[in-house]
Amino acid sequence: MNKVRFKYTKTGRAKYISHLDLMATLQRSFLRAGVNLKYSEGFNPHPYISCALPLSVGAESLCELIDVAVTDNKIPDIRTIKLPDGISIIEAYNANRKFNDISWIEIIADMHYDKPICNSRLNILRNTFTRNEITVLKRTKRGYKDLDIVPYIKDVQFSPGGETNFKAKIYAQNPTINADDIENAFENTMKPDYFHIKRIELYDSNMVIFN
Repeated sequence: MNKVRFKYTKTGRAKYISHLDLMATLQRSFLRAGVNLKYSEGFNPHPYISCALPLSVGAESLCELIDVAVTDNKIPDIRTIKLPDGISIIEAYNANRKFNDISWIEIIADMHYDKPICNSRLNILRNTFTRNEITVLKRTKRGYKDLDIVPYIKDVQFSPGGETNFKAKIYAQNPTINADDIENAFENTMKPDYFHIKRIELYDSNMVIFN
């Protein structure tokens, strides 16, 4: 099966589009652009489309990936694919690696507080991730469980500004570390009043950028 991989961004107002609505939007855009989608057989045929690491509503990303099965070997001209504001395809190429190879996600986040962040308060934030254990209550398909996220987050950086900027690499799969997990890590120190996350890059287990 021939697959084309699209790399796209999801920012601005588009961050409020749900995953299912996004998949429907992309599918319609591919059809309008003349992409020769391959469909399943049976009474209810559907195109073979798969997304890497679905993005939570409200989060932004500069590195989303979607694989689309096609009936030919052509790489579509991405300039012909029209999408809503905030969604932009930046690259299309043949898919060679499986999404299971994605191990880490690099993120940046804005942390908003009612009070200004002075140096002493900034040090409290930095010390949060120097602990040997950071246990958060994580939601799973079977309910909730305690998870120590220390092994699954690294390269943590903080930088003050109009708001405090947070940057880190977090584990992508099994377990998946999400924005709620990171925000909950500050529960006993300085939990932000508002926490907004953006994905900026994907990596494999060797910290090589995943494409």
